[in-house]
Amino acid sequence: MSFLKELGWRFFLHEGPSKSAELAYFFLLSLFPFMIFLLTLIGYLPVKTGDVIGLIEQYAPEDTMSVIEETLNTGNRGLLSFGIIAALWSASNGLNAIVRAFNHAYEVEENRSFIMVRLTSLLLTAAMVFTILVALLLPVFGRAIGHFIANLDGTPEMFLTAWSALRWGISPLVLLIVFTALYFFAPNKRLSFKFVLPGAVAATAGWILVSVLFSYYVSEFANYSATYGSLGGIIVLMIWFYLSGMMIILGGEINALLHKRKIIPEENPRN
Repeated sequence: MSFLKELGWRFFLHEGPSKSAELAYFFLLSLFPFMIFLLTLIGYLPVKTGDVIGLIEQYAPEDTMSVIEETLNTGNRGLLSFGIIAALWSASNGLNAIVRAFNHAYEVEENRSFIMVRLTSLLLTAAMVFTILVALLLPVFGRAIGHFIANLDGTPEMFLTAWSALRWGISPLVLLIVFTALYFFAPNKRLSFKFVLPGAVAATAGWILVSVLFSYYVSEFANYSATYGSLGGIIVLMIWFYLSGMMIILGGEINALLHKRKIIPEENPRN
């Protein structure tokens, strides 16, 4: 059986579509408290809310921006602790769903304790929140950093041109790091990095491609607001999260299939 054919067969055998829907649900639950937390944090940083919105607009479908902007504009500073706890807990439930999906992909049972699985999910969630925040804020801080280093170096024009190109490539790199960590630590399977990188690269490229294509489709062909009214933004957001979940699970299936074809089947899961 060809690799792509077996990959598709395994994706549906392991209930990829339904697990993607589960991830979309938890992503939606964690979005609003995370945005409130992000807004509160921005208040203590030399960053404008509009700069962050501009960065999110690069990937998010147009119809979702009204939901995101409303959340950012109506956020309450007093909800900082609530935002941290709710975002981490809700998103860690999503990570638990990812753990189950990856275990299913590798066809292994979960023999880690509940506390260990939950702690792993919380730590991965915290790491993802931090790296995503860095990916969002680095291009904003990059202008100030670039000017500062350029002045020290004495070649501002040349350096700023190179820095401008480099800083916008940071977001995909951070995404790659997040996915690599996710595929390495989440499943109950001892893995080497060479068997998680292919799925991480595929998930990163797939997520960016799907986000760009879906954004184009929504802006040019679909009018969810006319069909669903005020719920249009939520509908588009859920579809985007669903497609994002599919890319994450497909990346895990790619790694599991490569592992199955190249590693001895008797290898034991983590203890």
